[in-house]
Amino acid sequence: MNDVSSKEREILVVMRKVLAQIIKDTTPPSRAMKHPLSEQTIQDVRQCLGLISARERELADAAGVAAERPYYTDEKAAADVVP
Repeated sequence: MNDVSSKEREILVVMRKVLAQIIKDTTPPSRAMKHPLSEQTIQDVRQCLGLISARERELADAAGVAAERPYYTDEKAAADVVP
C-alpha cells in the first residue's frame, strides 16, 4: 500500500469513528424521546458512512487485503493450526 492510499485509509477510519461517536452521543436513551438530529441529517450521516465503507473496501481490494470482519474472541477459528 503506498503512502497516499495509506493516508486516505487513515483519514477514512478517523472519519468513521468520529461519525459513530456523534451518533452515540446524540442518540437519546429511550426510543420515546425525540432524536435531536433531523431525519435528513440522520440520512446524510448514513450516506456518509456508506461512502466511507465503500471506499475502504475499494482500497482494501486494490491493496489485496482480505475482507476485514469483526469476530468474537471465543468464536471457533475456521482452520485449526497444527504445531
